[in-house]
Amino acid sequence: MFQILWIVIGGAIVGLLARALMRRGSVPLWATVCLGIIGALVGNVIASWIGVRHTGGIDWIRHILQIGVACGLVALAAPFFLRRRTGGGVGGGPSMFGGAGRRSHNRDRSHIDLR
Repeated sequence: MFQILWIVIGGAIVGLLARALMRRGSVPLWATVCLGIIGALVGNVIASWIGVRHTGGIDWIRHILQIGVACGLVALAAPFFLRRRTGGGVGGGPSMFGGAGRRSHNRDRSHIDLR
């Protein structure tokens, strides 16, 4: 039980560090924590493969690998959340997430008589 708690806490820290380093504020907190957990776990696997997971003292290389993988995941995920937040997409109708869509902002006003 405590191991799961430490995974979530460590993943949150790794994810927040990755989000701060990548300056990707569009990624929500829940996704940042999830990506941090995945980055921490994948970083541990990579550290095991290269033989630096368990060292005497602080495992700096393992932590750098964890943050590096999380940075990559945050950078890959950021465009998906940016598009959703701005109401992007292809359609011009009302957005499901609020707003009037693109067509209402880009109306053709050439037919208006200005006499």
